[in-house]
Amino acid sequence: MPMPAVHCRYLGEWVATKHRWGLTVDPAEREALLRYAADCPNARITYNPAA
Repeated sequence: MPMPAVHCRYLGEWVATKHRWGLTVDPAEREALLRYAADCPNARITYNPAA
């Protein structure tokens, strides 16, 4: 993970990329994302699906 000051942005970009390209997550990745995202209660993720 990058510096704590940019965790929420990093996670948002990570998740948006996964959604954009229809990528899956394994259980360990999902747990890590949820654990870190708990510190980002007001984060919004937007993405455009890949064409």
